[in-house]
Amino acid sequence: MKFKRGDRIEVVDMGPGFLGSFYDGSIILRVGKKTYIVQFRTLLEVDKFGFLREFVKADKIRLKPDDVLVTGFDLAEKVNVFANDGWWVGRIASKIGDTEYLVHFDNTNQDIIYPFLTFVFIRTGMLLMMFGCILVTEKCLK
Repeated sequence: MKFKRGDRIEVVDMGPGFLGSFYDGSIILRVGKKTYIVQFRTLLEVDKFGFLREFVKADKIRLKPDDVLVTGFDLAEKVNVFANDGWWVGRIASKIGDTEYLVHFDNTNQDIIYPFLTFVFIRTGMLLMMFGCILVTEKCLK
């Protein structure tokens, strides 16, 4: 797939401890047939004075999914969880009360509880910063 300057994208991180995570960014420039300069929207440069820019191969990039309204999840539903500046793939293991879900991550074999506010969210960078964890179903990522 070819991307163009300004495309909102997500970059998969396959490094140790990050398998299955995606990071929000934008295409800055195409450099070669299959390489792009990407500027991340949630990751900072080492000096913390700007958003991180990296060379990324096209096979590690996907278009950012459309914003999705979410009100709840089913048991075993595949979801993305926003945590540690990126999106992580997991499955709903159980619902805890009215406002939390236990999410199982196959890649790390961990179960972690995440809050889910009871009103509807739109997945945007601003809301992520304001409200923390938001779950988005995989069916919306196709």
